[in-house]
Amino acid sequence: MWRLKIAEGGADPWLRTKNAHVGRQVWEFDAAADDPDALAAVDAARREFAARRHQLKHSADLPMRIQLAKENPLKLDLPAIKLGENEDVTEEAVSTTLKRALSTFSTLQAHDGYWPGDYGGPMFLMPGLLIMLHVTGAMNTVLSPEHQKEIRRYLYNHQNEDGGWGLHIEGPSTMFGSALTYVSLRLLGEGPDSGDGAMEKGRNWILDHGGATYITSWGKFWLAVLGVFDWSGNNPLPPEIWMLPYCLPVHPGRMWCHCRMVYLPMCYVYGKRFVGRITPIILELRNELFKVPYSEVDWDSARNLCAKEDLYYPHPLIQDILWATLHKFVEPVMMHWPGNKLREKSLNHVMQHVHYEDENTRYICIGPVNKVI
Repeated sequence: MWRLKIAEGGADPWLRTKNAHVGRQVWEFDAAADDPDALAAVDAARREFAARRHQLKHSADLPMRIQLAKENPLKLDLPAIKLGENEDVTEEAVSTTLKRALSTFSTLQAHDGYWPGDYGGPMFLMPGLLIMLHVTGAMNTVLSPEHQKEIRRYLYNHQNEDGGWGLHIEGPSTMFGSALTYVSLRLLGEGPDSGDGAMEKGRNWILDHGGATYITSWGKFWLAVLGVFDWSGNNPLPPEIWMLPYCLPVHPGRMWCHCRMVYLPMCYVYGKRFVGRITPIILELRNELFKVPYSEVDWDSARNLCAKEDLYYPHPLIQDILWATLHKFVEPVMMHWPGNKLREKSLNHVMQHVHYEDENTRYICIGPVNKVI
């Protein structure tokens, strides 16, 4: 069964800490655990959540609460206060109710002083990790069969009734969420018809909304890394912009921190035009995600395509002109001599920033998006 390990690091040489791992919370599967009551409670919670997943999107951390309830049993000798509709609220009633609430809340506190909680919701974080593990060949090394099983369960549970997946667990279906989640399930071993029809519904949603060419820019990036999208279908992310003087207002160092730290490694991967190994699953995905044969996709047009479900702010004309100029005139120069000399210098400069971010954050990074890139 799964156990939440709190403030534990063990002898893992890859972990660094300045506070004895206080605040660190990791789920670990223990195949030898023997707790029939806890297993039954978790199984019941899973069934109930799955049955009501379209009405209640969040799990409420029930597996964690089941574990902590056993570790920190509630010792409450205060009666529940029930007031009638016209009954006056007394100081004693308020005091007793607050004491009951705080006593219950205290049972959710871990032994290191923290209140653990699920930091989830976005549906675009897991696909990046899975694509990275696939292209590096580390999927089964990093993720055990039990981890992969739970990820599949999570992704299926958060599929919307129309077959798609949202930007986050409570959001309406988008091409970004649907295409990347569908790809994630395929990389985890699910077939095109698995999930009692769930995969077919997901694929139909994607195709009914134009196919993967209508995915957003981050989605285009990840699919290109995987080998399911051509790099020419991406708008440019020139690493040379990091070589500009910092005094210029367009220098990426002046962007919002999360924005610049995501586009930093992205522009390196774009500059290298990295593509993972083309395996049978990649060839299958090329056939499943597009409305036309892969060889007939108009990649130049795909650069600016975006499904209406994902389009919060339409591109201004000046932006499309800028992308077209970079794509058609600047990038060809940077891909050949002598422009490739500047490209190589820019990539080395970007990599220095990447190393600095890793070392400065003890390899945690500012967020999960740039971490996996």
